Amino acid sequence: MSFVAWQMLTGDRAKYLGLIFAIAFSTFLMSHQTSIFCGLMNRTRSQIIDVRDASIWVMDPKTQYLDEVKALPDQDLYRIRGVSGVEWAVPLFKGTARAKTHTDGKFRAVILMGLDDASLVGAPRDIALGEFEALQQPDSIVIDQVGYKFFFPGEPLQLGKQLEMNDRIVNIVGICNSSAPFVNLPVAYARYSLATDLVGKERNLMSFVVAKAGSGLSDAAAAKRIAQATGLRALTAQQFGWETIWYYIRNTGIPINFGITVAIALIVGTVVAGQTFYLFVLENLKQFGALKAIGVTNWRIASMILLQALVVGVIGYCIGITMTAAFFEATHNNLDLRGFYLLPEVMGGVAIAVMLIVFLASMISVRRVAVLEPAVVFRS
Repeated sequence: MSFVAWQMLTGDRAKYLGLIFAIAFSTFLMSHQTSIFCGLMNRTRSQIIDVRDASIWVMDPKTQYLDEVKALPDQDLYRIRGVSGVEWAVPLFKGTARAKTHTDGKFRAVILMGLDDASLVGAPRDIALGEFEALQQPDSIVIDQVGYKFFFPGEPLQLGKQLEMNDRIVNIVGICNSSAPFVNLPVAYARYSLATDLVGKERNLMSFVVAKAGSGLSDAAAAKRIAQATGLRALTAQQFGWETIWYYIRNTGIPINFGITVAIALIVGTVVAGQTFYLFVLENLKQFGALKAIGVTNWRIASMILLQALVVGVIGYCIGITMTAAFFEATHNNLDLRGFYLLPEVMGGVAIAVMLIVFLASMISVRRVAVLEPAVVFRS
């Protein structure tokens, strides 16, 4: 019976390939757009991910997400250090500065991260050239590859280049690979004392305090102690990362736009596959009628149709997922597209969506065959 179903399915190559294409296109669109959305949301917490030394972030009580900061007074750092269970705590600056080349005047806003002068906590681990310890030198910064290639296009990675920030010449002593930020700006790192001089002066400049829990105490417990003792907001790095993601989900139109695209892919896949599959069944009504005339039950025929739809769905899904994986593999070296990849969770979710498309597409056809009279095979 499976052989008969296969012969009927592949009898009309045009409709067979059309079914596969519809499923493959829907799979590609859903998996591609969902992966881009997940990668984009993950970018919102990129600076949190890069700070791997610290596991607790302390901020103003009204802070909602990473990119909207109200600076803390310096005495808050010492209050946090005095909380029982905190192994260490250091300041962290996050702001925006304008950098330009002092040769041709090309300028761009950069995300400036100020690291603790003594420990350099918060420096990303992936360094392409140089070393972060060189930040101890006067007027020195480390910049990511995106920034370097913008300011010095076409030039090989090289230390010793200079930029001007706030009328001050700084030397590039390292080039790193930072996580891609939500706003695709270059990321630069400097000592805390230098970073606060490279931006406009305010009374308070300490964006965050990052800390680590002592041995025997969980990060969540230490964060709770800090919040109770200081009245500030203290979250683990993971909690703060998700708070930032959910802020963008709730307060921007990004989820709606991507959701519309995925919904269109789901609807188009269902309609096109359903219509094509229904036409395929109509053309084979006499064969189905013959099967019913020799005693094949409706359940048996329904299982044949579902098997045909499942075969088409699996082949189309594999082709679509391969296309998505090939896209991300082809673009993984593009600095502007870094951080986008096909997630296993997306593959699983799209597989369920494809099975839904297959089920809906086959149900109309199953109903048409179920009410079919066996006598149709004897009509001219």
